[in-house]
Amino acid sequence: MNRQNISRENYQTYVWFRHAAEAGNAYAQFNLGLMYKKGDGIERDYARAFRWLRQAALQGLAFAQNHLGALYYNGRGVQKSDAEAVYWFRHAAEQGDASAQQNLGQMYKKGRGVEQSHELALAWFYRAAEQGVASAQSLLAECYLYGRGAAVNYPLAMAWFRKAAVQGDAIAQLHLGMMYKRGLGVEASAAQAVCWFRQAAAQGNAGAQRELGLAYADGLGVRADPLRACAWLQRAGDQGDKESQYKLGTMLASGQGVERDEARALAWYQRAAEHGHMMAQYNLGSMYATGRGTGRDENKALEWYRRAAEQGAPNAQFNLGVIYATGQGVTRDEVQAAQWYRIAAEQGDPSAQNNLGVMYANGQGVPQDDHMAVFWYGQAAEQGHALAQYNLGGMYGSGRGVARDAVRQYMWMLLAADAGDQTASANKSIVARRLTPAEIGSALDLSRRWVMERGRLTQVERGV
Repeated sequence: MNRQNISRENYQTYVWFRHAAEAGNAYAQFNLGLMYKKGDGIERDYARAFRWLRQAALQGLAFAQNHLGALYYNGRGVQKSDAEAVYWFRHAAEQGDASAQQNLGQMYKKGRGVEQSHELALAWFYRAAEQGVASAQSLLAECYLYGRGAAVNYPLAMAWFRKAAVQGDAIAQLHLGMMYKRGLGVEASAAQAVCWFRQAAAQGNAGAQRELGLAYADGLGVRADPLRACAWLQRAGDQGDKESQYKLGTMLASGQGVERDEARALAWYQRAAEHGHMMAQYNLGSMYATGRGTGRDENKALEWYRRAAEQGAPNAQFNLGVIYATGQGVTRDEVQAAQWYRIAAEQGDPSAQNNLGVMYANGQGVPQDDHMAVFWYGQAAEQGHALAQYNLGGMYGSGRGVARDAVRQYMWMLLAADAGDQTASANKSIVARRLTPAEIGSALDLSRRWVMERGRLTQVERGV
């Protein structure tokens, strides 16, 4: 070792450790290995760290065994080996080394180097937690919170999170705040939640910064303050927290308590979208489709709608259906349109259900099938979709896919008109002229019954 690579104040320490280590002193070997591992006053050298830590570990020194396991785990100074990591963690853990006990618990939790066992993970976390290790206490609490290795037990989770939180463990503070926010194992308290979020956020925990930002945005446990909300959300967003990035985008896009800025909103949506946030991808697609905050770009709109759609966003799937049905920036393709409408429709999207009904009624992209048209119109109509209600009424009026029934035709037209469909409003009187007073009364009764079952007060219910 060249003296130039060692700071003056550490040279004598290094010399003493080196002489003692070469003489076989396990503690000196450990400390010398640690100096190389951390680059503490000397140039970091994992290979030399491994050499000295291994010698100390072979003499049974638990501290060295734990650090040696970490080198194997991370593949530093030696070829990566989970099995070797477990071997050395176990030797140290069985001697009572708390850090090794936690590390061994993590190996069982993840199933690395050993068969996964949440029960054994909990057992090792418990041994380390009993020695006061805050991170182990937090991991143990998570076992009880999520029912890993033991039955879900909120009071025990709360107790262990609290032990870790008062020691300053940011992850435990975040969890404790979430338990207060949701009322898990304790009476819900937004104020207590904010207290713990604030402590974790001050330590730089992105999740806590997000929760604190949301609390300020919604006025939960603290007076609403959109500017502070944005400040905390931005801190979390700058750390890559996609939920914070998305929330910032929505606040800036809508001017929610802050000055509306669609260009900045687009930038935050972009960051969240690139991290895989489904709704950010959808909103980004919408902004490119309409030109909000940026120039209109149909290709980028299609790209982001597709990415959101492939994650399961029904509104993005519906928009893809519209794009292919109308040929907006793509070659018109009714088959693709019907496929995307179907995917969204099967998730319950009423607009997609209505449009899929239209495709079946007209034989566009699918074989013409009045019965399927009635089915999909019905699915959307039952959700209150005005155009689907009008279309369903038309099927009853013409007897397509269903027995002709003028009373039900008028019923659905009344509901469609009440829901705001202008065509239904204009045509309902024409249909009424073809009905007897008794038939009109029956249609009104059916309409009111439909409304009452859904708890909505409408013009139909009021008899307007």
